[in-house]
Amino acid sequence: MTLTLFGGKSGPAKTDLQIEGLQQSVEIIKDKWGISHIYAQNQDDLFFAQGFNIATDRLFQLEMWRRQATGTVAEILGEKALRRDIGSRLLKFRGDLHKELGSYHPQGEKIVFSFVKGINAYIDLTRKSPDLLPVEFRLLGITPGRWTPQIVVSRHNGLFRNATTETRLARAVQAIGPEKLRDFLDLHPGNPDLKPADGLDLSLITDKVIELYGEAREPLRFAPEDVAEPAARASTEASSSTAPMMPFLFEPIPQPFQGSNNWAVSGRLTRSGLPFLANDPHRALQIPSLRYWVHLTAPGWNVIGGGEPALPGVSIGHNDYGAWGLTIFPVDQEDLYVYETDPDDPGRYRYSAGWGEMTVVPERIPVKGDAPVEAKLKFTRHGPVIYEDPEHHLAVALRAAWLESGCAPYLASLQIDQARSWPEFQEACFKNRTPSLNMLWADRKGNIGWQVTGLVPIRPNWAGLLPVPGDAKYEWGGFLPPSGLPSLLNPESGFIATANQDNLPKDYPHRVGYLWADPFRFLRITEVLGSGRTMDLSDMKNLQQDVLSLPARRLVPLLKNLQASTPLAQKAMEKLKVWDFLLSPQSGAAAIYVAWKRALLDNLRDALIPETARAALAQLPLSKAIGWLEKPDSRFGPNPDAERDRLLILSLEQAIDLLTKRFGPDPARWHYGDPNFHHVQLHHPLSGALREDLRRQFDLGPFPRGGDGETVNNTSDGDNQTSGATFRIIADLADWDLSVGTNAPGQSGIPRDPHYSDLLKPWVEGGYFPIYFSREKIVSAAEKTIRMAPLKLRG
Repeated sequence: MTLTLFGGKSGPAKTDLQIEGLQQSVEIIKDKWGISHIYAQNQDDLFFAQGFNIATDRLFQLEMWRRQATGTVAEILGEKALRRDIGSRLLKFRGDLHKELGSYHPQGEKIVFSFVKGINAYIDLTRKSPDLLPVEFRLLGITPGRWTPQIVVSRHNGLFRNATTETRLARAVQAIGPEKLRDFLDLHPGNPDLKPADGLDLSLITDKVIELYGEAREPLRFAPEDVAEPAARASTEASSSTAPMMPFLFEPIPQPFQGSNNWAVSGRLTRSGLPFLANDPHRALQIPSLRYWVHLTAPGWNVIGGGEPALPGVSIGHNDYGAWGLTIFPVDQEDLYVYETDPDDPGRYRYSAGWGEMTVVPERIPVKGDAPVEAKLKFTRHGPVIYEDPEHHLAVALRAAWLESGCAPYLASLQIDQARSWPEFQEACFKNRTPSLNMLWADRKGNIGWQVTGLVPIRPNWAGLLPVPGDAKYEWGGFLPPSGLPSLLNPESGFIATANQDNLPKDYPHRVGYLWADPFRFLRITEVLGSGRTMDLSDMKNLQQDVLSLPARRLVPLLKNLQASTPLAQKAMEKLKVWDFLLSPQSGAAAIYVAWKRALLDNLRDALIPETARAALAQLPLSKAIGWLEKPDSRFGPNPDAERDRLLILSLEQAIDLLTKRFGPDPARWHYGDPNFHHVQLHHPLSGALREDLRRQFDLGPFPRGGDGETVNNTSDGDNQTSGATFRIIADLADWDLSVGTNAPGQSGIPRDPHYSDLLKPWVEGGYFPIYFSREKIVSAAEKTIRMAPLKLRG
């Protein structure tokens, strides 16, 4: 590698690199927001450069994903990560790699190989120059491993856990029965069966069934003993009190959707006469972010957008012809099969009139500080065995659609990146099999469209909501053909919007799933887009940042004729009655409402859900809870209105007590976005393991936040925002250079890099940066230019 650096007043900094593996020269222009615009002369070099570039910015993130994908976390964290590695290896794709890579794009194999070669080229540079390694490697005492195509197509980053839901539903049915459980859930469409399968003892379906499956997907968490330098370690007490909040291993049901929004607006409703497409995926907030902006240009390629850092291409963005975005369409893609095993040979399981033999695959797992462990992975005809109960002669296996060929998440975006029309977009969408998605399209010809994608199992004789026996009576009948998935082109309304809600057409004949997000975000989006106004870019921004609470608009009027028992609670009630329902960070009424809503939902759960079911059914769907409060019935007792009112006032008074303890008795000091209430603080994965002065160099925040889990600007429902839209795009089809985006906290994962956190404060304040597409605009905003040449041209 040779480096030539120059810059200053004469122009952007310039770097010359000579890299083994390139065929021709490549230019990368990094703009002032950290976006890399890659210009290559051929496809192989384009994706080589994409891999090389992402490794320069996100190498530690890539290494952690590599270890999760390959089941080698115990090699750096020791025995405590062994079960994670066993689970990861159980759930990995084991099919034909050539067929797999070819299923995403006609040139998929060449693209993926070029991408990993680029990552490895940078890793090779770090071995020659260790000072290039991010500081996390030194702190952990590790070096990055080389990438392979198998890592790119791994399934370790799956988004949905239907199997977890099945386990929780089984526990709830066991506790209160199917009919009472149905009353507490918002299952639709139709009336799915919650009756247990004949002969299945639900009392044996405990949380242990799903432990290994869950551990394989848990985010990594580091402890002080994992840090190689003792002087850098946090004390045990500091670590336990400041460790980042991690997702629960077992989500309650219905699962709380992280959710996403997208919408496409026809030119009939815009000032320019051409469409807008907006998308804001709601994912876990972390350092660095889960997506990365990049611009890819080569013969046959000119696409800009955000993608998973570990994948070639982009999953959300635009090319010369059109723009696209996605939200999760929650298809049930998993089932748990419960087997009776042979008491004399637990490797055999009852199937049909005889016994099936489990396949055993030995795996050697390296463990830090110990000898390697020889694990025996077991598989049935349905999939990996994730649980065995020798005492009851029982085993459980997982059947997952995403273990089929062609199901690496988001990799099918490669063909979407080259779509030039609605028909080409639809055809490319059909290659996406998991996760199941609402894909929206808008093009420069004025079209807007919606296409559902994903692999949908056909269950001929059961709903898929509960575990079933693995004895041949409950088999998938194949998969729904892509032509059977819903779609829509150029609707009369002039817009299309999705927000993970049930958006199946009323006459849709197929069963895809029954658990959806509450519709509040979708209803607010359609309220704004359907207002009849002509819209521009500022309207799109305002809608993505919208914090008007539709649940508040229904709940607060329930207090209209009530009286609180304390002057302070009465004063708070009066403040709510004149509130505008905006969950703004500075709003005192918003603080009162959110504290009241939380207490109200807790009290409603305790009043209505039997104690035996609360561990499994930890929350009520908000839309259902509001409906019950608006029209109380016998479930509230002999005097429903009075009991409902009692809960409303009790919850308000509890909320006032909470706010008083946090902020004092003066309501003027109560602000929703206070650091002690709704805020965002981002924790680096290592921060809980590091001493305080080092931790401050990695962590970011706190910053005030508005909104909640039901506003269009979804900031989640806890005090600290743990999920939401750090990545956003608004594509302006009239002029690509007017498109805007976000990606908090920044493009880089390196703490000392200026782009580690430069996009966080603008994001907190509702700001955007321009997504330049034309060469002229990109050059005008250039911060650095990197010129890469093949090593063979040296001299």
